[in-house]
Amino acid sequence: MAHKVYIAVDLGAESGRVMAGLWNGTRLQLDEVHRFPNGPVLLGDSIRWDVLRLWSEVQNGLALAGKKFGKRIISVGVDTWGVDFVLLNKEDELLGHPYHYRDSRTRGMMERTFKKVPRAEVFQQSGLQFMELNTLYQLLAWNEHSPGLLKAAQTLLFMPDFFHWALCGVKRAEFTIASTSQFLNPRSRNWAKGLLGKLGLPAHFLPRIVPPGTTLGQLRPSLAERLGLGQVNVVVPPSHDTASAVAGIPTRHTGRTNWAYLNSGTWSLMGVELAQPVLTPRVLELDLTNEGGIDLSYRLLKNIMGLWLVQQCKRTLEATGRKYNYAQLAAMARKARPFRSLVSLDDARFFNPPDMVKAIQDYCRETRQPRPGTAAELVRCCYESLALKYGEVLTALEELTGSKIELIHVVGGGSQSSLLNQFTADACQRPVVAGPVEATAIGNLLTQARTDGELSSLAEMREVAGASCEVRHFEASQSSEPAARFAGLIRRPPHDCY
Repeated sequence: MAHKVYIAVDLGAESGRVMAGLWNGTRLQLDEVHRFPNGPVLLGDSIRWDVLRLWSEVQNGLALAGKKFGKRIISVGVDTWGVDFVLLNKEDELLGHPYHYRDSRTRGMMERTFKKVPRAEVFQQSGLQFMELNTLYQLLAWNEHSPGLLKAAQTLLFMPDFFHWALCGVKRAEFTIASTSQFLNPRSRNWAKGLLGKLGLPAHFLPRIVPPGTTLGQLRPSLAERLGLGQVNVVVPPSHDTASAVAGIPTRHTGRTNWAYLNSGTWSLMGVELAQPVLTPRVLELDLTNEGGIDLSYRLLKNIMGLWLVQQCKRTLEATGRKYNYAQLAAMARKARPFRSLVSLDDARFFNPPDMVKAIQDYCRETRQPRPGTAAELVRCCYESLALKYGEVLTALEELTGSKIELIHVVGGGSQSSLLNQFTADACQRPVVAGPVEATAIGNLLTQARTDGELSSLAEMREVAGASCEVRHFEASQSSEPAARFAGLIRRPPHDCY
């Protein structure tokens, strides 16, 4: 029987979980205590997060954990998606309703930014790829439409930092989540206040940055009493969910650059783990990003639109009465004609269309490709486009690091898809190791265990991850002939293709 229990609160764009990690000294056993839905809330013409409902669900999960594990619970830590945030005033009241990163208010904000600060300078001050959803452009949008609220803000807390504050009352910014903002300097690993100043943005509300593994304190006494918990520590994991997922990868190659990770979910994030950021002009040209990792490392990676395409196709199909689960969609896609239609995942139309099926069909029509009409054709198009994009990013990572990547570790929900894993191995011509699905929770929990003194290093954490989960192996079966056609879709505007 496990003698210690750690609790991971893992909040994703579609769902949240409260996961218990039962530690017996050699292995970690996962127990999903509570799962609940998450998603955007429409308010007028805007898209928001319902953080108070999420906080209520987190408390429900902790109360259930308390009933089940009692005084064996040592600590709790929260990880979430990146870039979004909550503003508090000096009385710790929420200012406004936190925006969802897909909200349209940031459209055109990058171009207005570059009129004040050149793109290359923004990159040198942040190391991040350019996406309108980044916190920097969200703040600029706040400054345009609600300057009074921004001026009244006393504290900016990224999503996991907000929940850590709700748990224990301490306001800090965890390093990995802060690195998604596009105003954390990658060299100093501190806020790029000079950049904010040039853009007319305040910096007074930015909390002190702490590394993963920091103990913030214990649960608020009133909260602990209400939830039936004892003196439970609040320990910040790598609070960006991808950073936790990378920490939980069962690789034996810690400290080496001959492997890549692929965190496959609503977003796909593919990259390598490095000791220092890479800030060369070529990284800027390829629009890759340097995000923080465990032990103040950096993850050179590319954000790829991911399984969002399949999720939204499923949603559109369901609206027309065609209901399928993901396993059924994958089984149908397996039988569809290979490489019939492909889409560029860099096309902005796929970011948040009202009808993903129509968006894909329009793209294929404009690029003179067969129009995918069935569910099987749509999902096959999404999967093959994803795999070919992974191959493109792999080539870029090898160029930028000067190292041949010999293995790809796929984690997250997408690691469950044998079809996508095989497509990835074929497109990249590399072996794929798939799993664990719960790498994010595992990385979160093992960081807490290390903080508790049960583990001594990242390498040891990953050894435990390997001993605690099962993985599947996929070998490349053929070269990917359509790669050149896919590259053409990326390089040229749609009306010029084919």
